Amino acid sequence: MARGSTSGIRRRTARTNVAGSNRRLLVGRLLLVIALVLTGGKLIQVQGFEASALSEKAQSQRAAKQIIPAERGSFTDRSGNVLAFSGESRQLYANPNLLTKTFDEEHAKNPAKPTSEQYKREIARYIAQVLPGVISEQEVLDALFKDAGFTYFGPPIDPSQARLITEKYPHIGAEYRATREYPARDVGSNIIGAANWRPDERKVQGQMGLEASMDSLLAGTAGEKIADTARDSNLVIPGTERELKAAIPGSDVQLTIDSDLQFMLQRQLADYARTAQARSASAVVLDAKTGEIYALANDKSFDPSAKSWGESPDSNPAVTTPYEPGSVGKVITAAGAIEDGIVKPDTVLQVPGSIKVADRTVGDAWPHGTLPLTFTGVLGKSSNVGTLMVAQQLGEDRFYDLAKKFGLGQVTGSGLPGESAGSLPPRQSWSGSTFANLPIGQGLSMTVLQMAGMYQAIANDGVRVPPRIIAAETGPDGTRVERPRPEGVRVVSPETAHTVRDMLRSVVQNGPGREQDGTGPGAALPGFQVSGKTGTAQQVDPACRCYSQSKYWITFAGMVPADNPRFVVGLMLDQPAYGTQDGSSAAPLFNEVASFLTQRYQIPPSKEQAPIQTLQVP
Repeated sequence: MARGSTSGIRRRTARTNVAGSNRRLLVGRLLLVIALVLTGGKLIQVQGFEASALSEKAQSQRAAKQIIPAERGSFTDRSGNVLAFSGESRQLYANPNLLTKTFDEEHAKNPAKPTSEQYKREIARYIAQVLPGVISEQEVLDALFKDAGFTYFGPPIDPSQARLITEKYPHIGAEYRATREYPARDVGSNIIGAANWRPDERKVQGQMGLEASMDSLLAGTAGEKIADTARDSNLVIPGTERELKAAIPGSDVQLTIDSDLQFMLQRQLADYARTAQARSASAVVLDAKTGEIYALANDKSFDPSAKSWGESPDSNPAVTTPYEPGSVGKVITAAGAIEDGIVKPDTVLQVPGSIKVADRTVGDAWPHGTLPLTFTGVLGKSSNVGTLMVAQQLGEDRFYDLAKKFGLGQVTGSGLPGESAGSLPPRQSWSGSTFANLPIGQGLSMTVLQMAGMYQAIANDGVRVPPRIIAAETGPDGTRVERPRPEGVRVVSPETAHTVRDMLRSVVQNGPGREQDGTGPGAALPGFQVSGKTGTAQQVDPACRCYSQSKYWITFAGMVPADNPRFVVGLMLDQPAYGTQDGSSAAPLFNEVASFLTQRYQIPPSKEQAPIQTLQVP
């Protein structure tokens, strides 16, 4: 081949190689520019358009939102003594797995540092020293050596104790817990009820009684806060908490009860019920003029601070469980007959040993021939026959209307939860024999609160003021709102109420002879006039669905002092040992309660002794 041809080929090849190299360089530069543009665009997107969202996401990964529990409102008695209030405690917790990982890794890097086992044992020893008798060292070890990412351990403790532990060992957390404190223990427990911490709700919540029925008022409104947490843990980093919304405390509630009287009534009632071998018992003390509940008790109560409340602590039989009152209900017939002028206190009735009403024959509690009893004597000796004789003159419609005015068959509106209306058979459902039962306190039912309310009407010159237990509420801003007194119901005239009140003094009198004795002399209180009424009602035997001859409700309703009533007391014993001294009458219990009332409230003695009234004409 000619030399010229070879050199030409070489020159063409060189030019081709240079051109290829230039193209590769151009493509490389172009790709680099595209990469830079894409990177810049992504940087603009991240730092510009997505910066806020990414920041929030990062924040959410290390910050936890927490509820700030609202302080629950308190309960106080009429004098301002605190019966229930909110406190706070701390619940210890830890992340056992994180502790193990963190300290074992650090020990591997620096053998001078403790292993996770050594550190956990050190923590356990310290906590047991800070909380002697509360939690043992072994209990802490059991919690810290769990294979768990999170665990609570030990009971709630005082915040100051928790602070000692968490400051020394930051890997141990202390969670806020609200507590409910009851400084008077079981005093008023059937009224107030109980409230407990609910972990799922992050608040104290009412479980029974007024704590439950007034929960929304007491609870307040929770707030919110956020706090940073450690990596791979929900342990809060100290000093990182920020409040988002403040909590609003709940309202305080003042009750009408006197806690000292409540304490005494509970003790007296429980002791008497035990002595009388009663299945249960209930009692109430009302202000004779205002209807305010000064005390309301059952023979069984409970400590709401205790972990276990025992059997059925959520019941309040004084308002939830009606019973047949027996002769205490005769006050309806007495008031109606005096009001309508059918009889006068000294009207003499020839009372036979029994009376027939429709297909029913009713007798008195004691056998007798025809007795010349005054109408006062009919009440004082609690004659069923004499009462039915007068009730027939009063009439069924008038009796029914009066029973309604006395509050039977309807709730009192006291403010207590679960209140029963009792039972007053509708007028249209009555049969011929119905009126053989109702005037003597059988065939209808009432609570001890309703029973006391009937006698409050007589004590208050014929005006029944519905009982109440809430005196006032104080909001979180300090504004106090008094609960208005319920409007009174005129039952009978003042003159009738005064007359019946005087007649009822015969029940407690010890006459010059047995024929002038009332049925409840044990209720008499030296120096004070007392009016009242005993009651004995047969209970229904489930076996025969008839009235039992061995199971009774024993009742007493009275007022002190009778000449200027200050208090009304209602008492009920369920199935006492009938036939024994204490199991046959609640009059001696009334004497105990009335004696305490006159002393505590410094009630002056009656100006004159109650006159002996004629019950049976010679």
